[in-house]
Formats: sequence, C-alpha cells, structure tokens
Amino acid sequence: MREFAFELAVCSALEAESDGIVARQLGTRDRIVDVVELRPGPEFETRPTITAEPLPPLAIESDVSVGTARYWKDAIDDPDGRGREAVERAIERGFFEAERRNGRRYVRQTVRYPDWIGGLRAIENKPDLGRPGDLELQLRKDVSLALFDEVVLVTASYVTGAHLNRIPDPVGVVRFDPETGDRETIRNAERLPVEETGIAVRDVGPTRADVEPIGADEKARLRRRIAERAYGKGWRPRRFPNCAKAERGGPAFRTDDALPYCGWKGRLVDPTRECGVDCQGHDPADPPAVDVDAHRAARTPWEPDPAGTERRQVGLDFYS
Repeated sequence: MREFAFELAVCSALEAESDGIVARQLGTRDRIVDVVELRPGPEFETRPTITAEPLPPLAIESDVSVGTARYWKDAIDDPDGRGREAVERAIERGFFEAERRNGRRYVRQTVRYPDWIGGLRAIENKPDLGRPGDLELQLRKDVSLALFDEVVLVTASYVTGAHLNRIPDPVGVVRFDPETGDRETIRNAERLPVEETGIAVRDVGPTRADVEPIGADEKARLRRRIAERAYGKGWRPRRFPNCAKAERGGPAFRTDDALPYCGWKGRLVDPTRECGVDCQGHDPADPPAVDVDAHRAARTPWEPDPAGTERRQVGLDFYS
C-alpha cells in the first residue's frame, strides 16, 4: 500500500478508538510529524466552545486576561511585528473582545484559556521497513527532544529483532494491517520526560553533532502550539479529485469514511499527486460533494460551529 493511503488508514483506526483529536502532517519545531494524537486534559470540554480554528499563539501567550481590558501593544510580545494580526485573529475566533479608549484598542479574553491538553503522541508511519530512509535518526531526535509524551512507529512490515535493535528503546512499535485494521503491539512506548529540558539534535556528521538544549517552558509552549494546530486541522484531506471516478470512501475496514477514493484504481488516492489529466482513468467532472467537517464532528469532540461563541468583526479603526 502507498504511504499516503497507509497513513489515512492509520488515522481512521486511531480516531475510532481515541477520545481525543487526531491530526496528520503537522509541523513541529524541526520537522513534519506524520500523525499526532492529542489526548484530553481536565478542561478539554471548554476548548470546543471557543472556536473550531487554532488560536493564535501570541494571543494565548499574551498578558491579556478575562479581567481588565489592556492596550494590546502592552500585553503582547511582538518581536516579529505579528501582534496586530494575532489580535485580529483572536477577536475573529471569539477568544478576545475589544473596545476603544482614547483612540486605542483594548482587549480582554472572552474565556480563560483552558487546561485542555492531556498528552501528545507522535506516530511515525513506515509501512515498509525495508526502505527505512532516515527513520532511525529521526526517531533518535524525537526521543532526545522529548517534545511528545510518546513516540510510536507504525508499520505493515514483519518486525524482526534486527529492526528493533535499530529503533530507540523508548519508541513503541506497532504492526498494522491497513486492510483489516488489525494491530499488534510489538513493543510498548515509554513515556518521555516532557517536563524536563530536551536536546534538539540539528546536524549530525561523522564525528560530531550540533545540539541545542530546549527548556521545559519552551517545550510547553511548543506543545501548546502543536495541540492548537492539531485541533484546527484534523487529518482528513479536504481536496477531492475533479473526476467522475472519484467518490467518498475509506479503508476496507471503515469504508464509510470521508476520504478520496478512486473507483478506477480501486483504492484511496492522494489527489495532489495521483489525480489529474496524466492519469489514464481521468474523466473530468466536479469533485464529489463531501462534507468533511460534518464527518469529523460526528466522530470526534471537535465542534465546527461552537454554540454561544459570538463572532466579532474587526473594524478598520484597528489600524488607526
């Protein structure tokens, strides 16, 4: 199975058993993680009431509170000149409310940012261990930084002792059948020290490696940003092929999912790489009507249109 379809099958199976949020292809500090599972924290139920979109990091990390409104320039750390945009997005997404005083924009939170992140698990998909690429080095970097509570390798290959010897001990290993959804845990993942300083490994050469310590506070900030992106993005592709052969489908064990399926190829497809005029089965047509948001909302705690969150329009006077 192609890696794209394998990854979708892994996400579909993971979502069916998770009480949190699953997302794919998320940028972290140094790389793109295949799949992230966000596990609920004690105040998880509050997060969906705010917005379906990710909240701007600068707004979350600001000194704005639900109490007295503050002049936004005094409350936001703005080294890159993105403070205005962050405030605008926070207002649009119902996290901030604004008022004007003497020609200045003052903001306060509409709700206290909740303690909603219970844990983060990174999943590296490698269906064929016979073509590992940079897998071993990447997993060692993940363990060294310890940005995620757990790191798990998921493969369709038979896992040998030689394979396990090349995979860092804290990394869990799962054999997954993308046709049936059956899973076999080869090795359980160990919990990583996310509350402690981690070591980011940058460049590795024959005789040296460039490393950088990442403190616990910075890791907490990065984890919060990853969680927000995961909540806003999810894992289902939003683009479907402009082809009469395209339809809504899913992996064999969950065929009623909202994923791009090609009737001509008889499998899930990656519309950005496999579909178009170069495909021999291409039959130009409008893409199938699929409500990806509704499908995600029906199967996860994510809320596409939070009830009770007032949408506010940022006025042009913000920039005066």
